[in-house]
Amino acid sequence: MGLATTLTYVLPHRLLSSLARRLAYSRNRAVKQWLIDTVTRKFGVDLSEAAEPDPTAYPTFNAFFTRALKTDARTPDADPNALLMPADGHISQCGDIVNGRIFQAKGHGFTAAQLLGDDDDAAPFADGVFATVYLSPRDYHRVHMPWSGTLRETVHVPGRLFSVGTDAVNSVPGLFARNERLVCHFDTDFGPMCLVMVGALLVSGVETVWSGVEIPAYGDRIQRKDYRDKGIALARFAEMARFNYGSTVIALWPKGVAALSPELKAEQPVRMGQRLALRDRG
Repeated sequence: MGLATTLTYVLPHRLLSSLARRLAYSRNRAVKQWLIDTVTRKFGVDLSEAAEPDPTAYPTFNAFFTRALKTDARTPDADPNALLMPADGHISQCGDIVNGRIFQAKGHGFTAAQLLGDDDDAAPFADGVFATVYLSPRDYHRVHMPWSGTLRETVHVPGRLFSVGTDAVNSVPGLFARNERLVCHFDTDFGPMCLVMVGALLVSGVETVWSGVEIPAYGDRIQRKDYRDKGIALARFAEMARFNYGSTVIALWPKGVAALSPELKAEQPVRMGQRLALRDRG
């Protein structure tokens, strides 16, 4: 375990993330521009894809970080039976959910029930498939729908805010089921689909297109919001949420719904809209 990951066990996660949020929303020109220029240089951010390519045009660092892309920068896989990659980033892991367990890294895993915060919510995914996508600071930070669905419920699960970098994923047991997260349940034409927005150290927030900021405020108990009578339907490839700093999104599907693309493997770079899986039409 690296020194940085070891330190995160004792660091005040929420305090540090709250301070990072204040910086991210600062309108001080010198502060916001220093942050933008530092991240662009250090992580090799490609602003040529951005709807606004001028780094000085963003009023805050957060506006830069959650920037929109040009309309033609990403396109959905042409096969209408393809489930789409929800975000730019790298595959952390993907594969089968085995007896309700999700693989994190060698020697580490967690159950779907631990991730979703409820045994009943996890039951449909017990032997399904999952994909975990890590968004680094250089990536596009909006998360899009892999498949069309109608929002049924969100579950805000409180927790820590460990880093979700490679060292932490390889070292911290049950990391994604320990961090604060927003679980989004959708109903689709094949049944349930779940997208989990996982918070992380220095993540200033998680926002959704239907209700705005969800995290923070940080939670001290599980909180459910029922959307079944709201008629919130999102099309395949449509934006559904965004991170205000790099983090992780986990997608889950039931058994028999789709087969993951065989070429996908851990640490592989991916782009939003590419094929993640192919529907099993039986």
